Amino acid sequence: MSEQSRQFWPKSPGKKNAPRTELRPCDHPGCAEFGDYRAPKDREHLNDYYWFCLEHVRQYNSAWDYYAGLGAEEIEAMVRGDVTWQRPTWPLGKRMGGTARFDPERIRDGFGVFGENFGAAPPPPTQAASAAEMNALREMSLAYPLTLEVLRSRYKELCKLYHPDANGGDKQAEERFKRIGQAYKTLMESLV
Repeated sequence: MSEQSRQFWPKSPGKKNAPRTELRPCDHPGCAEFGDYRAPKDREHLNDYYWFCLEHVRQYNSAWDYYAGLGAEEIEAMVRGDVTWQRPTWPLGKRMGGTARFDPERIRDGFGVFGENFGAAPPPPTQAASAAEMNALREMSLAYPLTLEVLRSRYKELCKLYHPDANGGDKQAEERFKRIGQAYKTLMESLV
């Protein structure tokens, strides 16, 4: 292109009817076209550009690799960082130096909204057991505090151990199996 034709370029690309403000030559060696399209020089300087004509910017973009020269671990670290927009992350509830976000010691409860024992560990449940319940606990080798999950797992364990089919018809095992069933029933009634 001659210098005279460059002066009369009607408008900048992408801007309708706007007068051309800058006339840059294409940065590709030996090209006489206008450099209307920008392309970043490298990944460390994404705001520093080459200016190419359309043909050369297409060539440059098809050959450009953002991750060129990086190892697999470095690429993985960059991708993981991009998921959170390069901001630090931490496990839920561990933000302030490894402590939980909700700390009862740091909250003033002047109106007693949370109760007088706010922040204290709950007391263990106390349960007055009847004689039948105490016998059932001994039969199953359990103690209070007792949950349904613990009771059920112990019952299954003892049933497998003392079932008549597992003991070849042993009368003592059969009697123990019946006592375990009765103890389980007694404890289930007390828990539910």
